[in-house]
Amino acid sequence: MVPTAPHSGARARAGRRGVLLSAALALCGLAAPLSAVQAADAYPSKPITLLVPYPAGGANDAVARLVGQKLGDAIRQPVVVDNRPGAGTTIGTTAAAKAAPDGYTLVLGSLASHAVSPHLYARPGYDAVADFAPIGLIGVVPMVLVVAQDSPYTSVRALVDAARKQPGTLNYGSSGNGSPLHLSAELFKQAAQVQINHVPYKGGNAHTMDLMGGRLDMILDTLTSASPLIKGGKVRALAVAAPARLPELPDVPTFAEAGYPGFEVNAWYALYAPARTGKEVLATLNTALNAVLRQPEVLERLGALGVRPQPGTPQALARFTQDEWNRYGKVIQSNGIKID
Repeated sequence: MVPTAPHSGARARAGRRGVLLSAALALCGLAAPLSAVQAADAYPSKPITLLVPYPAGGANDAVARLVGQKLGDAIRQPVVVDNRPGAGTTIGTTAAAKAAPDGYTLVLGSLASHAVSPHLYARPGYDAVADFAPIGLIGVVPMVLVVAQDSPYTSVRALVDAARKQPGTLNYGSSGNGSPLHLSAELFKQAAQVQINHVPYKGGNAHTMDLMGGRLDMILDTLTSASPLIKGGKVRALAVAAPARLPELPDVPTFAEAGYPGFEVNAWYALYAPARTGKEVLATLNTALNAVLRQPEVLERLGALGVRPQPGTPQALARFTQDEWNRYGKVIQSNGIKID
């Protein structure tokens, strides 16, 4: 019999344990960076900033805070509203365009920021289409044609007939050059082929007061602003620029019913991220936003602001943004509209 070296079995078992221990340590070494990668990929993992190119207060801010809060609940991370007003929305929108494309800085886009101001300002600081990744449309706010309660014009036809018989004698007011009220009225003038003079005001509600006082003939106002005045008997609505009659104004015809098919004009709100934001991040935010826009409480609160929720895809918002950019670029250029 060949003698066995003393303790050889013990040494063999110890060797095997060493190999297993080394393998385990190696696996642990691999697991640590793998966990770090997974953590880095998890979105969202920290609070999100929602830039709002408007001052606190008002409908724009109210929409942002409502959607931001509910979006944060849906994705389980706080959404912090950061108001960056000024220069026709270009300050806040530029800040969003230059932010890191990581999904942690978003912007509340609007008719002003993504369709109007880029045409009014020589150097807005951003490209409304190329510098942003669409997330989803929040909703639209139809425009309403209103006149004074005691106005002689009881229909769109009567108003247009008067404008054609007396070119340049009627006037309309707006909250300023390049405002949604101004551009909506210019689009109406093109559709009706009439000449009605523009009287711009420096914001506030002076234009509304002058309408009620009979010093203006008409205003194309947002549903948000016009609805309380209509219901309070302060002004009379002649038509809504929506595809169908509005539930809160069932007796007011659409422009299509008044003889102008296809005339639909809205203020609107949407969410955008900086360009080059990852598709997975955009998909996460879009899914959450659409879920928020179907919540009964959100529907009720947006409805009180005149907003018609429009859940949809990032691709749909991309097409919508381009169409609005083209539409308002044409009306601004053709009328030589400039900011005050």
